[in-house]
Parts: sequence; structure tokens; C-alpha cells
Amino acid sequence: MLLNLLLVAIGVLLLTGGGEALIRGSLAAANRLGISPLLSGLLIVGFGTSAPEFVVSIEAALSDRPDIAIGNVVGSNIGNILLILGLCALITPLAVKPLVLRRDGVTVVAASILFLVLVGGDALERSDAAILILALAAYLTLAYLTERSGEVPSAELHRAEGKEVTSLPKTTLWIVMTVVLGLVLLIAGSQVLLQGAIGIAESFGVSEAVIGLTLVAVGTSLPELSISVIAALRRHADVAIGNILGSNIFNLLGILGFSALLQPLPVHQRILQFDQWVMLGTSVILLFFLYTGRRLSRFEGGLLLLGYGVYVSLSFTVFGK
Repeated sequence: MLLNLLLVAIGVLLLTGGGEALIRGSLAAANRLGISPLLSGLLIVGFGTSAPEFVVSIEAALSDRPDIAIGNVVGSNIGNILLILGLCALITPLAVKPLVLRRDGVTVVAASILFLVLVGGDALERSDAAILILALAAYLTLAYLTERSGEVPSAELHRAEGKEVTSLPKTTLWIVMTVVLGLVLLIAGSQVLLQGAIGIAESFGVSEAVIGLTLVAVGTSLPELSISVIAALRRHADVAIGNILGSNIFNLLGILGFSALLQPLPVHQRILQFDQWVMLGTSVILLFFLYTGRRLSRFEGGLLLLGYGVYVSLSFTVFGK
């Protein structure tokens, strides 16, 4: 048991370090190539923080561990809202620009509904994967065009996201080495984390879905946690919320899309009966909180954190199998 816990801890450290290295190297490469700060922030930071979830879910899918592959994504989306945004709102109330909220907030809810519809047949098939990837491409196109045209004033947000990451490598050699190091750490971390997580599931007699939804999901969400907390401490509320909304969109449409494209993923019954509804419910609640006051207050952040505690408790008791 102690060995499995150690493996999980080492895996999380490797994934966190790999994600940080990949983001820094990619941002430096984007700057060197003259890619716009808008596109860099939208793609590299907004979605780069989901690299641990991406690598772990891909590895789980290829290893025939669909419960971890899907549980990791669903659990990360739940934790991103209830745990990370709840914690950030306790640090400082999080205001949000209404036009950004209408696009990204609504897209998170729409992506959650799309997931529910596609898994209605108890599995994500390759045809479902194609729909998810096309939806991601449509979102990225819409985001880039609206921000470039000035219709949605969030170019400043994505530039600010890039500025949250400092100490970028300067030379071409260091940029390449940083990106390669990030990829190596991510791959190694995913394998170590999966080995430890599977061992813990067997030790406690719970399903791999439960471990994927909780332990693995929280471990792979640490990059989102670090960037969002730093943004909250610096009073960059739009970055904290925008980072989570972008990550949740990529988790559902991108990670599950590419994972199911490589290997069709049957969905565990507890996810169908419980977790997918929690994911949708938390997305709707967040949208409601943000729309009513154009901000996430400390009180609402406390409610989100309390909700995560209840969710984890139910995961290991009522829905533990």
C-alpha cells in the first residue's frame, strides 16, 4: 500500500513538472516563431495545463483501462470547478467578463450535455470521438475569430495567461530540451501514476473508476490548480476562471475525443448513473453563480468546496463500487 501511494506521489510530481516544462518550452517556441499572444494563450496555456490529463487518459485507453481514462476527465472537470475555483474564490472573489462567460461558460455546459448524449449507448465509439474532435475544432475556430475581430474582449485574458508563466527558456537549444523534457516527464509520470492508482484500487477494493474520478483526477489537475491560484493571488480573476473553463472544454472534447479515437471506451455504470450528472450539475451551477452576480463570491466558493467534500465522500461510500 505504501509503495502504491509513493508511486502515485512520484507520478503526480513527474506529471506536474512535465506539464510546466511543456508549457514553458511551447510558449518560448511560440514567441520565437512570432505566434500571436492571443493564440499562444488560448492554445498553449489554456489547454497546455490539461497535458497531464491528456497523457494519462491516452495511456489508460491504450492499456485497456477505460474506467480511468473516462473517470480522469469527468473527475477533473468536477474538481476543477468545485475544488479549484472554490479555493480561488476563497482567496479573492472572481469577477468575469460577461461576453467571455457567454462563449466559454455556455460551451462547458454544452460539451457536458454532448458527452451525456454520446455515452447514451454505454460507450464512446470512434464515431463519437470524431464528433467530439469536430466540436473542439469548431470551438477553437470560433474563439480565435471572435477574439481577433474584437467581438469578444478576451485577447487581453489570454495574453495575461501567458504572462502567468515566467522564466521561459531563451535559446533554441534550451527550448527544444525543455519541450522534450516535458514530454518525457509526462509519459513517465502517466505510467507511474497509473501503476500506483491501480494498486490502490485493488488494495481498497474499489473500482478503478472511483480512483480515476478522485485520486487520478486531482493529481492530473495540479497544473490548473497552480496557475489558477497564482492568478487569484495576483488578482487576475479572468485568468483563474478562463483557465478552468478552457481546461474543461479541452478535457471533454479533446482528451476524450482523441482517447476514444485510439480505443473505443466503454463507460462504467456509476459514471452513467452518478458522475456525469454531477459534472453537468456543477457546470450549470457555476454558470448560474457567474451570471447572477458577474462574479464568484467567497460564499459561493465555500459552497463549491463543500460540494466537493460531499462528492468525494459519496464516491467512496454510496457509489464506491
